[in-house]
Amino acid sequence: MEEHDDEPKIYLLPNLMTAGNLLCGFLAVLTIFKGMQAIDLVAAKPFYERAMFYIFGACLFDLLDGRLARLGGQESPFGQEFDSLADMVSFGIAPAMLVSRAVLSDLEWPNALDPGGSGITWAIAFIYLLCGAVRLARFNCLARTGSGGPDFRGIPIPMAAGFVASLTYLIISIAEKKDGLTLGLWSYVLALMILGVSFLMVSNITYPSFKKIDLKTKVNIWTLLGAAILLGILIKFQLYAPSVIFIGYLMIPLFRRKSKEKYKEKMS
Repeated sequence: MEEHDDEPKIYLLPNLMTAGNLLCGFLAVLTIFKGMQAIDLVAAKPFYERAMFYIFGACLFDLLDGRLARLGGQESPFGQEFDSLADMVSFGIAPAMLVSRAVLSDLEWPNALDPGGSGITWAIAFIYLLCGAVRLARFNCLARTGSGGPDFRGIPIPMAAGFVASLTYLIISIAEKKDGLTLGLWSYVLALMILGVSFLMVSNITYPSFKKIDLKTKVNIWTLLGAAILLGILIKFQLYAPSVIFIGYLMIPLFRRKSKEKYKEKMS
């Protein structure tokens, strides 16, 4: 087979993980379509829950592809572009479809605000999708110029998707126990949170990338014990664990700001 010098480098393991990410996103979209054909939210709930777990699976594959590429020194422009395309499906289209059908469909707006019906619902989902696309495009531009820095500028789209999916799962589960899947006020709460996380994706607020944490990272005994206890708590409370993880990541800049203020007070 003839080889071309301009052919992009395609490394097997990192891009295989990216393909797994894309597969999870594709399966999530297909599952959401099946849920949309159900007669009501009760019948659609199993499909939407399965789609959420596909999104969580895509998050795991997305974490692995970058780790494997860095560990093996196999980062490449092809891998970066492939990853962004997969992310757009798994963390852009799939979550936008999920919330628009699973939760936001319960929103009721005055006719003066939404004369056609469900227009605002689709607008909220599209705002999330648009901000996700802008976030990915900006990330690639910063990576090419080498001006991205050690942290992420704006919340990464996998974390935004995980936040949306985990919160949707939590709200549906709570509503099922209390009101038989009558979401009511929870729909408005989630709508505001989706708009908030959409803003965070295109903001200049920095979030840690954890790229320096690998198999060689060393910690003290107290950090290890704390991490083990936290892991046990998350396993015990599976319903709330995903939301706690993603909300915790969402709040990191707030804790960073407070720690910097305390440091400045000590130095002054």
